[in-house]
Amino acid sequence: MHRFNHWLWNLGLKWLARFFAHIARWFTGIEIHPGATIGRRFFIDHGMGVVIGETAEIGDDCTLYHGVTLGGTSWNKGKRHPTLMDNVVVGAGAKVLGPITISSGVRIGSNAVITHDVPENGTVVGVPGRLVRKTRQQDSANQEKRDAIAEKMGFDAYGATKEAPDPVATAINRMLDHIHAMDEKMETMCGALKHLGTEIDVSNLPDLGPCSISSSEDSEDEPQKIEGE
Repeated sequence: MHRFNHWLWNLGLKWLARFFAHIARWFTGIEIHPGATIGRRFFIDHGMGVVIGETAEIGDDCTLYHGVTLGGTSWNKGKRHPTLMDNVVVGAGAKVLGPITISSGVRIGSNAVITHDVPENGTVVGVPGRLVRKTRQQDSANQEKRDAIAEKMGFDAYGATKEAPDPVATAINRMLDHIHAMDEKMETMCGALKHLGTEIDVSNLPDLGPCSISSSEDSEDEPQKIEGE
């Protein structure tokens, strides 16, 4: 329906194009202005509430989920709506606003609000949208080390970050990398001191097992045992 309406719009039959666009919205719950330019293999999943503005441009192989808005921020004539390059995925409820460019391969998280350009292959989450850069080679090289440290600590929150990166989890990943590097340096130092005939007592180092606060049954002032998640 939109491609037919867009054809009518380009012919100058704008009233007729808008009329059929309203009919299409009534049947589908998807509002696409007939002036919007849409590429090949465009896919809308659960389209209710999707709004695409007049000057929006969408490349090939893009996907929008329900509740997405490609909207404008002014009434000025000319380009007012975003441009999505090829292979862009916009999560449910996200708002992409203004004459900005979302480069190829970008992933936009659910309910994010984007008002600035996004570079190629970036991932954006949050309100306002925050760019999460992901260096895949470095991630794959460090992931095994992170998993080992996280397993010792009884903490496993990284399954969600592989496909939907989060700034807080990224910071924790870097902390785990730092802990692993410090462990390696400590082992090297202990080995060198042992070679020189000096032993270091590490028995008093805290265990990396799941956190817990143990209470003494003999003391009424101490808190009750709290098991860490």
